[in-house]
Amino acid sequence: MKPRTLLKTSITGTVIALICCFTPVLVILFGVLGLSAFVGWLDMVLLPGLALFLIMTGYALWRCKKAA
Repeated sequence: MKPRTLLKTSITGTVIALICCFTPVLVILFGVLGLSAFVGWLDMVLLPGLALFLIMTGYALWRCKKAA
């Protein structure tokens, strides 16, 4: 994958994970859809996902810097 594409993808994923972690967007959405039983599991998915995207962003920045 090209460094710029990887950077755009990782930043997008990081922003989405941050929005879902620090605002009640998914809690409200799951409540409206009747899936509130899964709200307790959101932290088990979102926090590792956020960590993964942050690591991926760092790697993409390193590759962009190395390519330049």
